[in-house]
Amino acid sequence: MNVVRTHIADVLVIEPRLFGDDRGYFFESYNVRDFLSATGLNIDFVQDNESRSRYGVVRGLHFQKPPFAQAKLVRVVVGKVLDVAVDLRQHSPTYGQHVAVELSSDNHRQFFIPRGFAHGFAVLSDDVVFQYKCDNYYSPSHEGALAWDDAMLAIDWHLQKSDVILSEKDAHHPSFDGFVSPF
Repeated sequence: MNVVRTHIADVLVIEPRLFGDDRGYFFESYNVRDFLSATGLNIDFVQDNESRSRYGVVRGLHFQKPPFAQAKLVRVVVGKVLDVAVDLRQHSPTYGQHVAVELSSDNHRQFFIPRGFAHGFAVLSDDVVFQYKCDNYYSPSHEGALAWDDAMLAIDWHLQKSDVILSEKDAHHPSFDGFVSPF
């Protein structure tokens, strides 16, 4: 696997080795030994999640507060998304900055998002099947979120605002201005 370091420490793009021929392709989407060797991160993923969405859906920007904070390794099985991680670590030199990466079933990239980040994605294809590996269990009482379209965060979601589809919950998250990070 190839690990691409981003401008924010510990946020990584993982490019797996793909083996293809006239039948199709094969790749290991996750191997704990190879992940540790390539990244230096000894992560114990305990929960896998999958979602399906259609074009224009924006999910996020979500996070879990301590002690249920989660690191995630995410990927797209079908379709294409713009995936975003926002640094919420108060003492980080990149606090409030984000990394955005295109993940697709064509590029097979994965995105590692450490604890202390808000996470979201925008669906850029007709349909998407999105998978998450998490290193901590989900706890509804520890949910947190920020507004997906916050002006201070200045995220270009690669969608027209009129095309954006949000859940009722995601339509009403607080802005970054005045946000007090639990990290």
